[in-house]
Amino acid sequence: MDTYDPLIPPNPKTWLALDEAERIVMIEDYHEAQDIEIPGADLHAIIHAIIENQVAEGDALPVREKLRQLMAQGIDRHEAIHAIGSVLIKHIAAITQGKTTTDDPNIPYFRALKRLNAKKWLRSG
Repeated sequence: MDTYDPLIPPNPKTWLALDEAERIVMIEDYHEAQDIEIPGADLHAIIHAIIENQVAEGDALPVREKLRQLMAQGIDRHEAIHAIGSVLIKHIAAITQGKTTTDDPNIPYFRALKRLNAKKWLRSG
């Protein structure tokens, strides 16, 4: 695998076999090739990579199913990755601010993902 397109799901085994830095560079290259200018492009690519990693993990995490649900609700795969990424960013912020009160820090993230839908995402701007 030498290119990335968020509209096309990468093969999970191939994706996970790549070095993390390779994944991030491919994501950055995609956005640059599409002339998508993003403030904080490095962080944007990292979040993309994290979501793709979670999707590639399959049913071990609820992320792949949430991606599928969002797409079934009418948003494309790239936009669905952004929607899930927005939940992840809020979750990371809560952890770094000491606002997570559970022993397992993934529980609030998974709960927030459960509440996410395309309508909410599209309303958020």
